Amino acid sequence: MKGYLNRELSWLAFNERVLEEAENPKNPVLERLKFLSIYSSNLDEFFMVRVAGLQDQVDLGYEASDPSGLNARAQIEAISKKVHELKKRLYHQWEEIKQFLSEKGFFFQNIKDAQAGLQEYLKKWFENQILPVITPMAIDPTHPFPFIYNKTLNILLVLNAGSGEKKYAILPVPGILPRYFYIQWEKKHFFFFIEDLISFFAPVFFNGYLVESSYVFRITRNGDLSVDEEEAEDLLKEIETQLKERRKGAVVRLAVTHSAKHEVLKILSDRLEIDEKDIYFIDGPLDLTFGFKLYDDLAKFMPEEIYPAFKPYYKSHENIFEVLKKKEILLHHPYESFEPVIDFLKAAAEDPLVLAIKQTLYRSSGENSKVVSELVKAAGNNKQVTVLLELRARFDEEKNISWAKKLEEAGCHVIYGLKDYKTHAKALLVVRKEPNGTIKRYMHLGTGNYNEKTASVYTDLSFFSSNDDLALDMSSFFNFLTGYSIEPEWKKISIAPKGLKKKIISLIENEMRTHTPNNPGRIIAKMNSLVHPEIIEKLYEASCKGVEIDLIIRGICCLSAGVEGLSENIKVRSIVGRFLEHSRIFYFKNAGDERFFLSSADWMPRNLEKRIELMFPVENAELKEKLMKILLLNLKDNQQARIQSNGFYLKPKPDSKKINAQEKLIQMGE
Repeated sequence: MKGYLNRELSWLAFNERVLEEAENPKNPVLERLKFLSIYSSNLDEFFMVRVAGLQDQVDLGYEASDPSGLNARAQIEAISKKVHELKKRLYHQWEEIKQFLSEKGFFFQNIKDAQAGLQEYLKKWFENQILPVITPMAIDPTHPFPFIYNKTLNILLVLNAGSGEKKYAILPVPGILPRYFYIQWEKKHFFFFIEDLISFFAPVFFNGYLVESSYVFRITRNGDLSVDEEEAEDLLKEIETQLKERRKGAVVRLAVTHSAKHEVLKILSDRLEIDEKDIYFIDGPLDLTFGFKLYDDLAKFMPEEIYPAFKPYYKSHENIFEVLKKKEILLHHPYESFEPVIDFLKAAAEDPLVLAIKQTLYRSSGENSKVVSELVKAAGNNKQVTVLLELRARFDEEKNISWAKKLEEAGCHVIYGLKDYKTHAKALLVVRKEPNGTIKRYMHLGTGNYNEKTASVYTDLSFFSSNDDLALDMSSFFNFLTGYSIEPEWKKISIAPKGLKKKIISLIENEMRTHTPNNPGRIIAKMNSLVHPEIIEKLYEASCKGVEIDLIIRGICCLSAGVEGLSENIKVRSIVGRFLEHSRIFYFKNAGDERFFLSSADWMPRNLEKRIELMFPVENAELKEKLMKILLLNLKDNQQARIQSNGFYLKPKPDSKKINAQEKLIQMGE
């Protein structure tokens, strides 16, 4: 397809923008450290899902090309080349941050270089805290190569008994151990990585052998689930079974100490069945995701090296139901607090007039989810509580299974979703019997998850309403999800996989129809990713008709902007900053009768064809003005934005007035 950029390489370009924030000297140092960890965590998931999927295609002999013209094998090769290039920048940045920390009196030291007294102290700590939980595993005909778990650190040792014959063994590093050991010694702060400590004291495990050398390695396995919904009688049990199988997924990446010799690489590559291109030599600590914890540990010592704290705007309502009878509410997180969403659910759980609560849950917070707690409370208060909980939310499956059991035990009706489709829509419906005896419905609809933790670092929108037409739609929407209801004619909303893609295309086509030289068409769309070939083709068509199009796309963008004769009227920008841009806002000029929509869906095949998604209009003039201010501020950003042109992302041209949209929104909220 002409003008279609490769999805995987576009994602790597996004992750490179994350790495740029780690390299940005304007950012506080501990925030730069966190960006290193975000980059590394992102890359783990990318290999576990996307690269693993491409490898499956190669293994099956699938030679077809994607819309960009690359087959799976060519994509894997291009990915490998790019990731190897970025690895150098990643570890160069780690060295810079490490140097800064050492100047502040915080040292990452190899135990070999520690003074004798400190070494002795560490030896005692090792003997008491580490030695008892380590299990050495020999590698020989009577001791087969051990199973290596995904994303765990392991140490391969080369041993010599004195006869010249070499032996090999592995010391798996238990995940229960801390990633590093911190100690304050003689007024200095020292950090020692757990793998260095174990390697240094490794001889204690091999009495009678000389430890010639040791090499740390870490693998990434295929992490996708393969759930046969046709055969599964109990989806929850089937997913629990598949989670166990996921641990055994094929190895797709091997990271190993840069000094690893040929003999070591041959053992690892043969036993793990991995190609040379998938081996990454690391001169530094493997797995930089430890930066998340290090950030927390160091923040108390150097608060000046984290982003300044801010307090989200929060307005409570004595009676949210009375407020929603009079007006609709739109909140922009995290600049405006997520607490009103919890307050709304809490009010519904406690109000004696509320009869029923219906909610979708895709990803919620950890062990102490306020959302789940309020649903449990509501069931305890004899409300009819129905929760559509998506068990197949990738890498949150175990957490969601736990929530499903807790909700069921509390008396909630838990639905696991529709067969073949993940439910990604964000919706909460409250049914209330008013004092006059009438039944009225109140809603919260959003662009992000019901997760109070991520709501503090993701930009998303919350919309509260009691509009009767919208309420009727949402009531039908939940009936459609939980029963056998045929999809009705919607008054306000559009849903995937049925009509949402068609609606988006019709809105783009309308801009072409209403476009005139004196009143040009205009589209502004903010989302996480743009991948769908049909929508990209339609945007190219609109550009060629003269429609002005601005796309604010944080992550993957397969559309190539600014190409003469194809997309010269399309501008693409990505903003990567303090907060993860997650909201989906769509604006269509409509010849002056402006239309705004919010959605849970990106413009991707998976969202529009393989998920239950929701898009709804915002029609209140005041709220439309608020949305336009958000969009225009994003378009003015010249600090965190990168402008895409023909697939390449560049910083905006310097301007005398520096505008950081996220910082400006913080100031406006305060």
